[in-house]
Amino acid sequence: MADVAIPRAKPQMSEASAWTQLRHNRNWLGFWFMVPAMAFLIFFLAYPLGLGIWLSFTDTRIGRVGHFIGTENYEWLWDDSIFWLSVFNTLLYTFVASALKFAVGLYLALLLNEHMPFKAMLRAMVLIPFIVPTVLSALAFWWIFDSQFSIISWSLKQLGLISQNINFLGDTTWARICVIFANIWRGVPFVAITLLAGLQTVSPSLYEAATLDGATRWQNFRYITYPLLTPIIAVVMTFSVLFTFTDFQLIWAMTRGGPVNATHLMATLSYQRAIIAGQLGEGAAISSAMIPFLLAAIMVSWFGLQRRKWQQGESND
Repeated sequence: MADVAIPRAKPQMSEASAWTQLRHNRNWLGFWFMVPAMAFLIFFLAYPLGLGIWLSFTDTRIGRVGHFIGTENYEWLWDDSIFWLSVFNTLLYTFVASALKFAVGLYLALLLNEHMPFKAMLRAMVLIPFIVPTVLSALAFWWIFDSQFSIISWSLKQLGLISQNINFLGDTTWARICVIFANIWRGVPFVAITLLAGLQTVSPSLYEAATLDGATRWQNFRYITYPLLTPIIAVVMTFSVLFTFTDFQLIWAMTRGGPVNATHLMATLSYQRAIIAGQLGEGAAISSAMIPFLLAAIMVSWFGLQRRKWQQGESND
């Protein structure tokens, strides 16, 4: 019996080339697309942050290489009354300004969401404080609150309400009020426009159905507007708190931390100690001390968003 020829199996194709894998594997493709952004973040964010933390454990000064001294800078700050005053000022500045920015911004967003004449022009005007350079805004407020040429003092004197100019930036209480007011004026547009964009996504049919059921305007806001805006509010307030907590330009251009350190924030005190006084290690320690506060603000927002599970479209916990 003749041997039956068994057909030989075709040789398996060699492993796909790296380029073929890259084309068909979305995970690898996504990774390589992220590499430039990762390199940018590492070089401009992660490296400076790590270097700053390292400097906070050294006695580095401008023009002199420092040596590792452990937690000595932090121990010194712990007993520094000016540092704790800057912490108090920063928390007060952040809490009051962020709360008022949210209240005013939400009111403007609700107002601009209504049908009114010249609505497009009003929306554009609301953005003006946000697009003006920070230093220019600070200089304008510096003139408005000037002890000699203040338009506010002049107006009140013309009305006979005061007999002499108010020293806005020379009094500790007035100085804090003035810088908070300037920050609110500059930050409200960001909150208002972002919340307005969120309001545009709310279906009008929800309000129509609630109105047919007899709901008032307050009930519409309480049970429709606010719950649907909560995710956006969490993100907006997180950025608002971060921007306010790390504010530097506005304070430095208006008061440079004065009078008698009444408006010194942690950011301005860090700059004063590190750059002006030349104590890089000490200034880096003050900057590093800001990290726990910033992480706390981020975590509050993060857990709030996770609790609602709005990203996945799931119901609340």
